[in-house]
Amino acid sequence: MRINPTPSSPAVSTLEEQNLGRIAQIIGPVLDVVFPPGKMPNIYNALVVKGRDTIGQQINVTCEVQQLLGNNRVRAVAMSATDGLMRGMEVIDTGAPLS
Repeated sequence: MRINPTPSSPAVSTLEEQNLGRIAQIIGPVLDVVFPPGKMPNIYNALVVKGRDTIGQQINVTCEVQQLLGNNRVRAVAMSATDGLMRGMEVIDTGAPLS
């Protein structure tokens, strides 16, 4: 049985409230991420990069915000390998520190 979310469904509201950014730069384990104006994550927030690399393998990298760079950018450090990450990939701000 498949349930389609409705506008009043909690799944839809959490999806709409997710704070999404995009990778602007990758240097080793360090990522610069751009967020929409007014949606900057706090320092020490956990960020999650999910997607697929160029050969279709699943990517799931958790990062921690270390610095607010200005111009709607943050600098984060990855907690695992950044192989396969590309500029423009979607980044989710969890709204909470690593636990």
